[in-house]
Amino acid sequence: MTVVFRDVEVSGRCVDVRVDGATVAEVGEDIDAGGAEEVDGRGGALLSGLHDHHVHLLAMAAADRSVELAGLADGAAIAGALRAADASLPAGVWLRAVGWHGPQLDRVALDAAVAERPVRVQHRSGALWVLNTRALDAVGLDAPDGRLFRMDDVLRTRVPPEATPDVAAIGRRLASYGLTGVTDATPTDRPTDIALLERSGLDVLAMSAPALPFDGNGPAKILVEDHALPSIDDLVEQMRSARASRRRIAVHCVTAASLVLALAAFDVVGVERGDRVEHGSVIPDDVVSALATRQLTVVTQPNFIAERGDDYLAEVEDSDQPFLYRCRSLLDAGVPVAFGTDAPFGDADPWKAVAAAVNRRTAGGATVLAEEAVDPVTALSRFLSPADEPGGPPRRVETGAEADLVLLDAPLGEMLAEPSAERVRMTLGTGEVLFCR
Repeated sequence: MTVVFRDVEVSGRCVDVRVDGATVAEVGEDIDAGGAEEVDGRGGALLSGLHDHHVHLLAMAAADRSVELAGLADGAAIAGALRAADASLPAGVWLRAVGWHGPQLDRVALDAAVAERPVRVQHRSGALWVLNTRALDAVGLDAPDGRLFRMDDVLRTRVPPEATPDVAAIGRRLASYGLTGVTDATPTDRPTDIALLERSGLDVLAMSAPALPFDGNGPAKILVEDHALPSIDDLVEQMRSARASRRRIAVHCVTAASLVLALAAFDVVGVERGDRVEHGSVIPDDVVSALATRQLTVVTQPNFIAERGDDYLAEVEDSDQPFLYRCRSLLDAGVPVAFGTDAPFGDADPWKAVAAAVNRRTAGGATVLAEEAVDPVTALSRFLSPADEPGGPPRRVETGAEADLVLLDAPLGEMLAEPSAERVRMTLGTGEVLFCR
């Protein structure tokens, strides 16, 4: 595809941009189209395509086929939603629900809501499933309360297979936000899962379990379980397994304890460029300098402040609240920082994450650590770093760059004053149109 964008804003200048195939061929004034298609930019900004550094594409596709429980504040509302879904499904089909948080759920509560079909409900963290009796019998598991923590791999082999995930639809939705690439952060050990990700139509850097090397592999994902921390020897062994395959390492760390343990293990195996900490939900002051010294990247989720901040203020221990989802202090200390939304466990819209990084406001209007806010340009740049160098210099629209581009309907300053995915006019991935409004 050859196209010339007329009257677009690039790095503060009004220019034309010519795209030949997968490459930005020319940036300048009054470019000769030479018969190529022309797009009137109408003064809108032309940016490099955004990259979400932490998503779960297959879980997003599954969530689209699930009952959404987010925002339901009591058990009666959840039971009502499950009964309504039960009435709409054919007999024998599993009922899958996601986004639950707040009201206590167990096997008995699910049986009271829906007893005659298998039901499984996922906590919004993605780490916990609750099954009713019919579902537990179907998968052959004995859990008196129906709660299964970090047992996705077991359930995957025992729950009847569902329709092939519509990853292409997820890719189209993400492209409508201006995303041209994602890092899939699911620690899968199945090559078939990796192959499915390609159907998104986006540039996908895929993580996997340390024992699963594959062509073009992303970091090895290691979960440091907060409820049952591994020994340092076990963690070092997992890291060495990744290093044996010449892989970078991404460590899931939500608590301060898990982060300190990860740092101790990194000190044994050594930090390499591209190693990263996922989430960094709680980072005490003394750990900030430790991250900076080791040059470990933190891939964090500012959108959680907007989406879950009120819950954090009510539920997180007072001693941890001064360290929640830090950003400004990390950057000031020299820690590389990138943003990911953790979709579907967070909202997949990166512009909402940009807004949250700037205002640090919860849904209820409270402010969480205003001193951790960043300016809009800095926030956006956390989605513009390369897939293989999260937190690195932002990619730019310049001659010779890959034609991963997003055209906005307004100059960048206007967009960043009120970030909204509705202002995305067109998204190109390697020169091909992924989305056009």
